[in-house]
Amino acid sequence: MSSFESFPGFKFKFCLIFLITCLIGITFTSAQLSPRFYDKTCRRALPTIRRAVREVVSKEPRMGASLLRLHFHDCFVQGCDASVLLDDTDSFTGEKNSFPNANSLRGFEVIDDIKKQLESMCPGVVSCADILTIAARDSVVALGGERWNLLLGRRDSTTASLDASNSDLPAPFLDLSGLISAFDKKGFTTAEMVTLSRAHTIGLVRCLFTRARIYNETSIDPLFATSMQEDCALDSGDTDNNVSPFDSTTPFVFDNAFYKNLLIQKGLVHSDQQLFANGTGSTDKQVMRYSKNFGGFKKDFAAAMFKMTLLSPLTGTDGQIRQNCRVVNT
Repeated sequence: MSSFESFPGFKFKFCLIFLITCLIGITFTSAQLSPRFYDKTCRRALPTIRRAVREVVSKEPRMGASLLRLHFHDCFVQGCDASVLLDDTDSFTGEKNSFPNANSLRGFEVIDDIKKQLESMCPGVVSCADILTIAARDSVVALGGERWNLLLGRRDSTTASLDASNSDLPAPFLDLSGLISAFDKKGFTTAEMVTLSRAHTIGLVRCLFTRARIYNETSIDPLFATSMQEDCALDSGDTDNNVSPFDSTTPFVFDNAFYKNLLIQKGLVHSDQQLFANGTGSTDKQVMRYSKNFGGFKKDFAAAMFKMTLLSPLTGTDGQIRQNCRVVNT
């Protein structure tokens, strides 16, 4: 790092960003993705999004988790291009009704409202993909988590992929090897996978995705399993959509309780508990470290989230700036 110390501030920041993107295998033109992309074209864009997120999260803390998840489910399918927001059409089936998303993803109306405000201020300027990216970061901050830097200037896709949504999103039933493989396909290391899993320290999960674990698995605290069964019947599909917090300790605070819960076998979904196997698993040491060292973890999470925001962005003349995040411009 000392070799950069003689550079002026701007050059240092530019070189650092370039180095990071080279290391993670993502290339872009700095004039297209920039931390100050909207400074001249829509100066009030970021404050407007931040204010809207703060207001909705203050009324319903769960929405912060929903907006973060919406961003994650967007970026893991076709990249961070707002494809997850598209409604079905005669020409393609969107991603909203894929197995991981149906009756599960939330926050579409929040994005609609933000887009409407921005279109009134600066029509055709701010992409839905950037709105998702900014809203996810601001949601984490609103729930007490860390802030990470953003590069902006993404454009929106003109199509979506139901098949990719079904295949590319990590399922809650995956074993550790499956999780590692799913994240590796998107360019993430095993350590980054463990870091990003901390997103489950906030939010709720449906009974449909927890039933098998709380009734059949042995690597779960018995009293915890019993308490979770109260809202998730073994033989009743009527309870499929009942929800429970991923983190039963502090469900709407962005802290490290998620990792602490894994140490005492209180991971609610199978894939989460796979990160800790009582000291014998390959990711156990990292989970234990994060459960104790919150400060170090926060830096890792910010870096991993920054990397995720750069998954295959559309720039230049690719894609479009949708006027309505749910439909392609005609």
